[in-house]
Amino acid sequence: MMQGPCGLWFGKYSLMPIKRCHNVQGFRALAKRALPSPMFHYLDGGADNEWSLANNTSAFDRYELLPRALVDVRKIDTGTTLFGQPMAMPLLLSPTGGVQMFHHEKELAVARAAANAGLMASLSTVGTTSIEDFAAHTGGPKLFQLYVFKDPGLTNDLINRAKTAGFNVLCLTVDTAVGGNRERDLITGMSMPPKLTLASKLSIATHPKWLLGKIKGGKIRMENIANWVEANSDSAGGGAAAYIDARFEQSLTWDGARKIAQEWCGPFVIKGIMTPEDALRAQDIGACGVMISNHGGRQLDGAPAPIDMVAPIRDVVGNALDLVVDGGVRRGAHMVKALALGADACSIGRPYLYGLAAGGEAGIARVLSLFSEEFNRTMALMGCISLADVNKKCIQACKN
Repeated sequence: MMQGPCGLWFGKYSLMPIKRCHNVQGFRALAKRALPSPMFHYLDGGADNEWSLANNTSAFDRYELLPRALVDVRKIDTGTTLFGQPMAMPLLLSPTGGVQMFHHEKELAVARAAANAGLMASLSTVGTTSIEDFAAHTGGPKLFQLYVFKDPGLTNDLINRAKTAGFNVLCLTVDTAVGGNRERDLITGMSMPPKLTLASKLSIATHPKWLLGKIKGGKIRMENIANWVEANSDSAGGGAAAYIDARFEQSLTWDGARKIAQEWCGPFVIKGIMTPEDALRAQDIGACGVMISNHGGRQLDGAPAPIDMVAPIRDVVGNALDLVVDGGVRRGAHMVKALALGADACSIGRPYLYGLAAGGEAGIARVLSLFSEEFNRTMALMGCISLADVNKKCIQACKN
């Protein structure tokens, strides 16, 4: 028996419930025990040497917070508006694909947990819940993330369905012209939907709770493009993942993005921006915000950490765009650092998926509660009673 990040462990089983998990790393440990190996590494891994994956989080350690003393912090206001939508704190739940692989409650749990926390939830084009079902499970702000395919009919259909379902924001992801080299997935034989190797079957056999959830949840399908996939994947060969990878629109340009923004005719965001020049282009075509993101270290290994690009991008766009730090955020203090550098909000993907894998909707709720507690505590210790108090005077680069 040994002490783990969530309490006492005996072998692979925790003796403590999720409410005794006190940080994201603890939920990662729970997720690793809850998921068969291929699913965990699909969630946890990055591209190539995974340098960007690790650097996304470690980069936050290069900044120090500068607290102000003797401030009345009995009342902290963390409320904000992002992409025109009110939220309880500056935290967005990023769009993630294949969510049903991690828990049978899938994106419906994400939608409900986010709404209960007063936060914006996101649904991916390659999500395992339909646009319509996701919208029906949340009364909170919601974002639909769009991948552009070679078939314009499919892209237009996705935009129109998101409009009809009442999504507030459309987010175009622009960093997936080709898939990243995710070597953990090559080692485990992971694909989407999973193609089980002998090792995969053995791992699943030792995770009966996950298997029962899989049976309860049914076939894992990318619901929003399932009809196109099922009609064409057999002729393409390689299954759904190969069909999708072969049909991403690699010729998409800024003119194409402008047309999508005009077609949507509402709050439009671009995810995958990493340079000041591209942020200016996003502003020029009508975006109201950008998500500074390297896709969680899953695409171009060697790309800088999003937190390091906030100040340079803010310097050139001024107040014209909402900026979201997407990648590496693991603490409420990370959120404060991002805001101090010029961001309007942060987004998380792996943290809430760890919570989902560990405990379904309750696990996500616990993760969001931890972020809220840490963010409020850090604000108080900084002497900041509102988000307006968090600025560049609150932060400095480490001197060592």
